[in-house]
Amino acid sequence: MLEVNAVPALSDNYIWIVATGDSKHVAVVDPGEAEPVADHLAQHGLKVGAYLITHHHGDHVGGLKTLLAEHPAPVYGPAAEADRIGGLDHRLTGGDRFTLDFLGAAFEVIDVPGHTLGHIAYATEGVLLAGDALFRAGCGRVFEGTHEQMQRSLARLKALPDDTRVYGGHEYTQKNLAFAKIVDPGNTAIDAAIEHVDALRGQGRPSLPGLLAEEKRINPFLRWDDDDVRAAASRRAGRELNDPGEIFGVLRDWKDAI
Repeated sequence: MLEVNAVPALSDNYIWIVATGDSKHVAVVDPGEAEPVADHLAQHGLKVGAYLITHHHGDHVGGLKTLLAEHPAPVYGPAAEADRIGGLDHRLTGGDRFTLDFLGAAFEVIDVPGHTLGHIAYATEGVLLAGDALFRAGCGRVFEGTHEQMQRSLARLKALPDDTRVYGGHEYTQKNLAFAKIVDPGNTAIDAAIEHVDALRGQGRPSLPGLLAEEKRINPFLRWDDDDVRAAASRRAGRELNDPGEIFGVLRDWKDAI
């Protein structure tokens, strides 16, 4: 099984290091800052086998150029954002597949526009590298796409197996769970998640990854088809909502306003 380790960066980012016990080569996911990655590599005697980029925002690619100078390796990333990232050796779109031999893992690329128009996610057995598309109990803001695009993107991720571990790009879980509780106050699964996450954060540990099975119970942005969430969104909108894209949009605007 792949090991996915968090390297904290900037104020609340995670850079993910994907490894296997059989190799000293690793994949570095969304290196928004170079120094923490370089320190992790040196501390553990690791080499970079590949860089995986989900989208063009600076907090996900800001350290890439510096790292490439010292730790050259192929760079995989979204074809639609290649001009805004630079240095991509492998330009990817949804449906593409590739194998990283040093990990013994095959990856599927999933298009998830919304947060940015070219955003992609990487899925392999039991692992989703989601960037800023999906967080534990939340999702990314819709900066470049539409609410309808983002909802369809999340529907693609929701269709992955329940035992998928979701590695998002930020430590937002406590705030996300607070909003989830506002939307669905009677949900005991949210209560359990709050208790678990508060304990992790109290120990200085990441709240990620989340498990997709849990996300389907606690994450309002994946629950547009849940009666309680739909009712909450309808009350917020002041009218009956049934369209998934509209329900998602009301929820996203609601959280943005808090």
